[in-house]
Amino acid sequence: MTYPETQLHHSLPLLLICDNLRDPGNLGTILRSAAGAGCSKVLLTKGCVDVWEPKVLRAGMGAHFQVPIINNLEWEAIPNYLPTDTRVYVADNCGLYAQAQTSMSNKGSNHGWVCDRRFLKFHKYEEEEDLETGAKKDWLPDLEVQSYNLDWTEAPAAVVIGGETHGVSLESLELAESTGGKRLLIPVVPGVDSLNSAMAASILLFEGKRQLRVREEHLSRGRSYH
Repeated sequence: MTYPETQLHHSLPLLLICDNLRDPGNLGTILRSAAGAGCSKVLLTKGCVDVWEPKVLRAGMGAHFQVPIINNLEWEAIPNYLPTDTRVYVADNCGLYAQAQTSMSNKGSNHGWVCDRRFLKFHKYEEEEDLETGAKKDWLPDLEVQSYNLDWTEAPAAVVIGGETHGVSLESLELAESTGGKRLLIPVVPGVDSLNSAMAASILLFEGKRQLRVREEHLSRGRSYH
């Protein structure tokens, strides 16, 4: 498939990975935001709703023909579609809460709870034992949490948006950890549990676009002084 020259010209070093997104309206809206932000491509893991499903097409409003979409991917294949030195970041509405819970669990118990309030789910995990040292260790990747509006686009970036039911997968966290990425926290006021996946994706993608634009403006001003 060929894409509009103007779209390709404005393409950014910013990718989107959809992790088991099953709501067609949300996926279509996310694709529309990805095209509007200038994402270079969108990757869909196995388990996502069919990208050509009528409701996805309707919500996408032509995005399917403006941004490259690669679907039905196993997590093991995802790195093959990422540019060199890409860092993978995971959307997270409650990373600080998860860190606090993990800290508390480490003090008083061998069990912890990982929260993704954006999906209103709690995933229980147990610590594993290191066979060599006998020490307890968490199998959940230990990702640093940072606010979404702090700089995270200094290298090519890929943003993972999790599904509505189960949130982000363990595989996405492992990929983020292996690439030096982080969990991006979108804070909400107390009493509001979550943003839906389409809203979170739009906020993060356009924030990434803003950061890249600001960096380019700084570079342009620096060149003009020479």
